[in-house]
Amino acid sequence: MTRDIQKLLKEMSLEEKAGLCSGDSWWYTKGIEHLDIPSIMMSDGPHGLRKQQEVADHLGQNESVEAICFPTGSALASSWDREIINKLGKALGEECQAENISILLGPGANIKRSPLCGRNFEYLSEDPYLASELAVSYIKGVQSMGVGTSLKHYAVNNQEHRRLSTSAEVDERTLREIYLSAFEKAVKEAQPWTVMCAYNQVNGEYCSENKYLLTEILKEEWGHQGFVVSDWGAVNNRVEGLAAGMELEMPSSHGEGTERIIKAVNKGELSEEILNKAVERILNIVFKAVENNREDVSYDKEAHHQLARSIAAECMVLLKNEDKILPLKKAGKITVAGAFAKNPRYQGGGSSHINSTKLDKAFDEITKIAGDNTKIEYAAGYSLEKDEIETELIAEAMQKAENSDLAIIFVGLPDRYESEGYDRESIAIPQNQQHLIEKIAEVQENIVVVLSNGSPIEMPWAGKVKGIIEGYLGGQASGGAVADILFGKVNPSGKLAETFPVKLSDNPSYLNFPGEGDKVQYREGIFVGYRYYDTKEIRPLFPFGYGLSYTDFEYSDIKVDKKKITDHEELTVTVKVKNIGSRTGKEIVQLYIRDPESTVIKAYKELKGFAKIELEAGEEKEVSFTLNKRSFAYYNVELKDWHVESGEYEILVGSSSRDIRLKEMVKVQSTVKISKEITINTNLGDLIGKPETKGLIDKLISSSKIEEVLGGVDNEMTAMMIKYMPLRSLAILGKGTISRKMIESIIAEWNSSIDY
Repeated sequence: MTRDIQKLLKEMSLEEKAGLCSGDSWWYTKGIEHLDIPSIMMSDGPHGLRKQQEVADHLGQNESVEAICFPTGSALASSWDREIINKLGKALGEECQAENISILLGPGANIKRSPLCGRNFEYLSEDPYLASELAVSYIKGVQSMGVGTSLKHYAVNNQEHRRLSTSAEVDERTLREIYLSAFEKAVKEAQPWTVMCAYNQVNGEYCSENKYLLTEILKEEWGHQGFVVSDWGAVNNRVEGLAAGMELEMPSSHGEGTERIIKAVNKGELSEEILNKAVERILNIVFKAVENNREDVSYDKEAHHQLARSIAAECMVLLKNEDKILPLKKAGKITVAGAFAKNPRYQGGGSSHINSTKLDKAFDEITKIAGDNTKIEYAAGYSLEKDEIETELIAEAMQKAENSDLAIIFVGLPDRYESEGYDRESIAIPQNQQHLIEKIAEVQENIVVVLSNGSPIEMPWAGKVKGIIEGYLGGQASGGAVADILFGKVNPSGKLAETFPVKLSDNPSYLNFPGEGDKVQYREGIFVGYRYYDTKEIRPLFPFGYGLSYTDFEYSDIKVDKKKITDHEELTVTVKVKNIGSRTGKEIVQLYIRDPESTVIKAYKELKGFAKIELEAGEEKEVSFTLNKRSFAYYNVELKDWHVESGEYEILVGSSSRDIRLKEMVKVQSTVKISKEITINTNLGDLIGKPETKGLIDKLISSSKIEEVLGGVDNEMTAMMIKYMPLRSLAILGKGTISRKMIESIIAEWNSSIDY
């Protein structure tokens, strides 16, 4: 549907244009019949379609049409698999076409600042690079099917506590490096049709009316071509929001937002040109949706269910496998304990809650795969509706486990523990579940624990079990996927996309989450997740990037195509990885960059590349990474740009953030000269020993009689004291041979003549 939008704008009344900037109902945009402008429908959610027909809401409480519930964001990210997530996106796009949905509200690219955030199950990672790469794959997958996405929640939305009013107080460098980077790459490389602004404030200004975020960064700097839609009910001031770059208010404000826009234009408080640009952006997407709409589309629900099963298996993380207890043998007697085995927790609560087409239960799937030679018994062990210990259930589970060869215990977080709308209070699992593990461990030494949770938990019982599988919230087919992993039909290949701390107080946001009143201070700065644990040398329970396999991998032969580059050049890094085990498996090869010497505070290392490869037993492959300026850069707040410091950088390649196998050094030369004016208060230590300021130091020394103080000083204490003395101190140290006025004159001459 090619339309002349400028012509349409001339034909539209002020009322009609203002009306298009608000939803027509809960999920639909407004249409204008006499101008042939259609209404289009949006729908939640990131990991499954939540199309509501009659009674609509945004918290997942009312029923929606049946759809496939795929793994949630926290599970998906653990796959570290761009291809799998692209396939997921295409499947979601196909389901949207079948249900006449034009825009799917996802993915969620918010950073996991604290494990307590109630919506972490929906988000991808604590690391912005990993989150951005996976968000790009998701968006491209969905939009390849002619369905738009809505990248959310922009920005700095990292808690549910007071989410509609709290202000995230964050410095510019942290904002850019941690909280905006995932959005930036997704916008630049995948162009989501829409971006959804968050509920919260950032540095005292609501995201829905934050011109710096919505226009200056998103539109002008990153070049977003679509429109910004509010999170449902996020609008604070409709007119200021429109002026800031928030085009569409959702859901319908029943004419109130429209009326405010009309009044503001009539009073000259809002330029009609701003309104026209907003309408143009909305119409571009509306017509794109209509052009891409496909009639009579259907999808194979069983095929999508099997896809969900294969994806879930790719996402599960083997955290512990002592004595190679896994994979299980199809013989003997197994006790399956834990209510989750028959009543699974497989998705999150709130706006992403899916009405699944079917549901695989782990107990049933284990029984199917185990076959007739294995006796499977079940014991509930605990109640999902309460946390109290029920001695009868515990006794039954202990009795069955004691008389078995092995026990598989299903535990995790019940629905009521984590959801959109509120945050968790601790990272513990319910008391009755923990007690079940501990009591079974008294009578059975062969225990495998399977976890169902949306975010990290503490595991004081980890030393009492031999196997741990992190299943996250794996979707409607997760019961079958975990059975595939348990019996070795699938070799586990997931790795953690977030750090699991030993205890909550180890987390860097601990003292500043969720804030006081309507302010939350991001005082940990750039030190989020593994950036903090590595730099602070705190041992986590399980580190970022960690995950085991039923086979082993050997790394060798790291090479760089250049030993020295400028910040405008790309660098290729290659390594060889070999499967030295006895079965086919997949390895996630991770590349980190470390800056050993820097004039700015940096994390110990940062993820800048990853690749998931499949290797048969004995097979070896070469893995290649391409690094560019951003791989080595930090955000310089004075330059208002990304900057690379000249110097040597360490390239680290390994199997996790704490399992680095190979290292290589490369020199990077910056092409940007930072002009920093020297003043009378510049410290001597900032100038001594630097070739670019040697001329200035020589002149100052020759003008005084303090050569014996500045050069060749044997006394280390004196040398250190001089290092942090300002230039004005030379007037005193020189014993009258050089005055402050002379020093100021030399500095002024230097600043005016030297570009350094």
